[in-house]
Amino acid sequence: MKPFLTVRSLKEKIEKKEVSPEEVLSYYTERFNTYNEKIGAALEVFDEASVIESSKKEGALHGIPGLIKDNISQNDRGLTCASRILADFVSPYDATACSRLKNEGALLMGRANMDEFAMGSSTETSAFFKTKNPWDVSRVPGGSSGGSAAAVAAGLVPWALGSDTGGSVRQPAAFCGIVGFKPTYGLISRYGLVAYGSSLDQIGIFAHTAYDAAMICSAIAGHDVKDSTTLMVGKTDYTQKLDGTLPDDITIGVVENALHAEGMDSGVVQAIEEAIVQYEKLGIKVKRISMPSLDYAAAAYFILSRAEAASNLARFDGVRYGMRAADVDALKQLYAKTRHDGFGDEVKARIMVGNYVLSAGHADQFYDGAQKVQRLIRREFMKAFADVNLLIMPTHPAPAFKFGAYSDNKLQMDLQDYFTCAMNLAGNPAISIPCGMSKDGLPIGMQLVGPHLSENLLFQAAHAYQEKTNWHEEHPEGF
Repeated sequence: MKPFLTVRSLKEKIEKKEVSPEEVLSYYTERFNTYNEKIGAALEVFDEASVIESSKKEGALHGIPGLIKDNISQNDRGLTCASRILADFVSPYDATACSRLKNEGALLMGRANMDEFAMGSSTETSAFFKTKNPWDVSRVPGGSSGGSAAAVAAGLVPWALGSDTGGSVRQPAAFCGIVGFKPTYGLISRYGLVAYGSSLDQIGIFAHTAYDAAMICSAIAGHDVKDSTTLMVGKTDYTQKLDGTLPDDITIGVVENALHAEGMDSGVVQAIEEAIVQYEKLGIKVKRISMPSLDYAAAAYFILSRAEAASNLARFDGVRYGMRAADVDALKQLYAKTRHDGFGDEVKARIMVGNYVLSAGHADQFYDGAQKVQRLIRREFMKAFADVNLLIMPTHPAPAFKFGAYSDNKLQMDLQDYFTCAMNLAGNPAISIPCGMSKDGLPIGMQLVGPHLSENLLFQAAHAYQEKTNWHEEHPEGF
């Protein structure tokens, strides 16, 4: 066994009986034992016997281990959302994504660290410990799914699940030099995903290759009667057309006002421009376009996500589950003390902003205005896709930053979602793939964006690029 094996290669080894599922699981468990303390990717790694027992003995992902972000329910496992308020909570059921993975024989081997309740872009807001970027442990792995991204990047698992509300899969994937996929809203069930912004949240996938992400997506996507927001889409094999080629007459739109936005790192721009040239060599037509509404996406996302967060997190009150404050004399005091002691500063700040923008006298000014911007963004995406098949955009303005870099600048931290949140507002699928390295040896990622339910084409385009480049084969040293 070697580190950094892909899901595809592991599947072949298991099918050829070169290695058993038990041996694979033991190998990755040992890697966690060796390296997890160095980067803090996992909150918990389960004992091997229980992992094997909980999975079926056959299926498309038989014997292939992965890590699950700790806001996605796993039956009889802890479910903390990296928050003190849920520190001792145990999930009584599996999320649909987890049950489908188990039915395909996948081995769910642990819980990934994250920003508390998925609120953050650096995994610095976890109540337990910070996750470090395997490429440079003085830097963040991105967030909020930083634990999932770091684990895959360090070769501790070949794939992982995260959640993406405004970029929380794609941004850490770019920072860590791996693939991060966010589906069309409603393609993957949210049943069992702890809600942050219900109209924006989607479970996403981390892997080394687009092919691997397509394999995981094939296992978990499709309609779910337990989630009324899922689309009427049947089980699909998203790897079927991944042969390195692309359909004829494909046009990719380069979003110029994103690629050359103010504050863009020159190395990121150069890497993406070189990727565009590579696509032209593959026979794809390139069209330079502008999408002015993207300049307002971050502001609209801040308002809508915080409004939904304030509503969704109201359930954590110390009465039904999770932490309950002691030494209180009245119900109102119980609510206040539980939430004060249980939530971290970032979560409390977002709840307060959400309540403010929903309050009487302010909802018209803020919340209703943000919804108008959301509709404008959706229309602009539809207009763009009338002329092009896919879009290319940056995933991030600059490579991974140092811990504490934005401690005194909350706005800059929030603007980490600048290039990613528009796709959540519009519901469009997007995939971030590695496309270069900075002068400091840090990964650079770019996004491919498609119209609703264009996952097949997205995976094809990402896979074709990876067949001609080797950025996805670059791995951090020391692992």
